[in-house]
Amino acid sequence: MASGSGRSGRSGGNGSGKSGSGGGIQPADLSFFSALAGAGSLSAAARELGVTTPAVSKHLAQLELRVGVALVNRTTRRMSLTPEGELMLEHARRILGEIGDLEDLLGAAQGSPKGLLRVNATLGFGRSHVAPLVSEFVRRHPQVEVQLQLSVSPPPLSEDAFDVCIRFGPPPDARVIARRIAPNRRLLCAAPAYLARRGTPKVPADLSAHNCIGIRQGEEAYGLWRLAQGSGRNGGDKHSEAIKTRGNLSTNDGEIAVNWALDGHGILMRAEWDIARYLQSGRLVQVLPDYWTPDADIYAVYPQRHQTAARVRAFVEHLAAQLGEGRAG
Repeated sequence: MASGSGRSGRSGGNGSGKSGSGGGIQPADLSFFSALAGAGSLSAAARELGVTTPAVSKHLAQLELRVGVALVNRTTRRMSLTPEGELMLEHARRILGEIGDLEDLLGAAQGSPKGLLRVNATLGFGRSHVAPLVSEFVRRHPQVEVQLQLSVSPPPLSEDAFDVCIRFGPPPDARVIARRIAPNRRLLCAAPAYLARRGTPKVPADLSAHNCIGIRQGEEAYGLWRLAQGSGRNGGDKHSEAIKTRGNLSTNDGEIAVNWALDGHGILMRAEWDIARYLQSGRLVQVLPDYWTPDADIYAVYPQRHQTAARVRAFVEHLAAQLGEGRAG
């Protein structure tokens, strides 16, 4: 099921579409169907829209009757979109986005952000850092409705499911705007108890003899740690090494990996924002501090057409002001 709901998802939530009268697609159908697709089930859509499940089912049946095709495949446990439903969702998101952009342009003179803002972030960073900032943002801008979705990996930039994505490292796609919000770097670390038991690595090659905690995220080669030694942040081209690591623990959740490191299971490579407080308290110790590991600067990524949207501009500025202060940990 496609993820992410469209703008003003609540406007089509009364389940009272006009039945069997022809007339094709009505404006409220767009937000209703986008919300339904994002929710993934009739019952979840009902909770999001604040109506009953039978009301959602009735609205969907009326919509399918008016357009003359099935939009959703229903089973006892789940639902999925038909090819016609995928087409409907694609156009619904685009139209709703254009309506939101028009509202922003018309209200630009007032300078008051409003409307639906769809935000994506990674699980650990989103939970610990982005979610509290969303809370502050909507308190300042009560006319903005924020939908925050956390995921293990960043969504494809080709999809129009989100207005702003918070991600580590700049995206390779020049068709989007990527604003650097805060510096960040990956560090090697381990618990003092582990290092006392197994010894402290002196050079990158020593890592092959250690238990290294693996994180399976994104498209990076799993278990391959790149280190460099040089005068610059990226170490230039001098003494660059790619070390194949091994270990008996791996996960796709960064918070779990950090907890395993705290428990003394091995050496971990993790973003400084996630481990700074443990380094400061001494519960974790940096390993191979003289070697550079890949940067993981924090970026806010959004489509070019959203750069004039008041809600997007205000949210990105809010992120930059708060995260840019360097409040790692």
